[in-house]
Amino acid sequence: MTNDVIGIDVGGTAIKLGRFTADGTCLQSLTLTAPQPTTPEAVLAVLLDAIAQIDPDNQSVAIGVGTPGPADAPARIAKIAINLPGWIDVPLADWLEAKTGKPTVIGNDANCALLGEAWLGAGRQFQNLILLTLGTGVGGAVMLNGKLFVGHQGAAGELGLISFNPEGPMCNSGNQGSLEQYTSATAIRRRTLKEPIELGILAQQGDSEALTFWQEYGKCLGIGLTTLVYVLTPQAIVIGGGISGSFEFFYPTVKAEVEKRVQPLSREGLQILPAQLGKFAGMVGAAKLAWQKYSELME
Repeated sequence: MTNDVIGIDVGGTAIKLGRFTADGTCLQSLTLTAPQPTTPEAVLAVLLDAIAQIDPDNQSVAIGVGTPGPADAPARIAKIAINLPGWIDVPLADWLEAKTGKPTVIGNDANCALLGEAWLGAGRQFQNLILLTLGTGVGGAVMLNGKLFVGHQGAAGELGLISFNPEGPMCNSGNQGSLEQYTSATAIRRRTLKEPIELGILAQQGDSEALTFWQEYGKCLGIGLTTLVYVLTPQAIVIGGGISGSFEFFYPTVKAEVEKRVQPLSREGLQILPAQLGKFAGMVGAAKLAWQKYSELME
């Protein structure tokens, strides 16, 4: 019998689960609406029911979970999720392990998305990699020499919170004028009164205002990436999240801005790529975390 693990991506609006073999084959998946309010206890109840649904024969050998915000993997807690009520120092890994009897590991959702893209997606051929997730907010993750860089307290990689304009809009993080305030879906709605998907459809239809918007958007994103390239000199930057569906419209100005602002040595060979796993990257990466956990236990 082939062993498999469960990967879970906990979000504020949806919870995604999948059961994966060691080669990345997804045997079964499930997407559920997140409970409202999305308290830790309510999420735990949903997870336990969902795990029973996708693993009715109890075959899985480990569980990986991605949660919004910093996660302390050694301490097995979700430290804080600024957009989810009550998510402060939640011992989610311990809770799941106690209820399921399966070894459980926890990670930041953007870190999981990067692991997923590095395992089965756009980042497979790179050892030094940045992922930027463009959605309701802007998340990020960093891989250096083939390993996730999580930094002190597991809080590294909040790439959307870097300063962009010191006089810009306030951010939930406490920063002012962060990159998130210019490149997130929330920022797009505030600026245009339109949804990103609507602007993407208009651009596909050749609408000049939408095309101009995406060009200006790409310029902002490119300026933000300039800072990250100078600090981390990655081989590739993978752009994920819902807004990445319009990658073709903002990529040219992203590329032009990076090339204009970053000296050649710091960007030599740099590739800027759209993510390949879409909304399932976090679930896939959480499964990879689970496989890593299981392998450690088997050594």
